[in-house]
Amino acid sequence: MDCIFCKIVAGEIPTKFLNETTHSVSLLDAFPLAKGHVLVIPKNHHQKIQEMSQEENTDLFSHVQLMTAKVDTITGATLIAIHNGKEAGQEIPHIHVHLVPRRKNDSAGAIHQLFTHPVNMSESETNNIYTKLKM
Repeated sequence: MDCIFCKIVAGEIPTKFLNETTHSVSLLDAFPLAKGHVLVIPKNHHQKIQEMSQEENTDLFSHVQLMTAKVDTITGATLIAIHNGKEAGQEIPHIHVHLVPRRKNDSAGAIHQLFTHPVNMSESETNNIYTKLKM
């Protein structure tokens, strides 16, 4: 497989590892958006969150929680972002969680600023989506 994150986990590409758990690793992002930008990635190759086992998922998000506390010491605020699939903006098809320290006036905004054309849904459309997603 020609996955950069799989190569990093295998030790084929040098990186600045921060922490390792049973199923995941954290490292400094090679192309940081802010000082202290961290990635948390599962060791096994999965493109989307829903492809991971429950054990891998629990491990990954426990690792994210731990590293968020560390990243938060930099500025006091951390953006946590996941692009779950290519259409969601995922550039490397291996799940990875971005932890980006945020500062006031850092040129990034809220998630709602990413979308220039928010949707307007009718009551019927809202109910349809609700029915599809409700557990």
